[in-house]
Amino acid sequence: MDIHEIIFVPLILFMIFVAPLWVIMHYRSKNKIKQGLSDGELNQLNELTVRAEKMAERIKTLEAILDAESPRWRNQHDQ
Repeated sequence: MDIHEIIFVPLILFMIFVAPLWVIMHYRSKNKIKQGLSDGELNQLNELTVRAEKMAERIKTLEAILDAESPRWRNQHDQ
């Protein structure tokens, strides 16, 4: 058996089975990236944004209460 025959058979098998699947999967993933967020992901992102805004408001309220009750609390906890 010649070295060319040993390399030729796996190369042909690779080109018939692996390479087409590789190319298909590559372009499928590229297409998904171009599409952006799905509807479910977009809804989840919007819900998380609303929750973050509510949490920021709560933090501001808590800080205002602490400022009123203990004006030096920031100095004590920043160190």
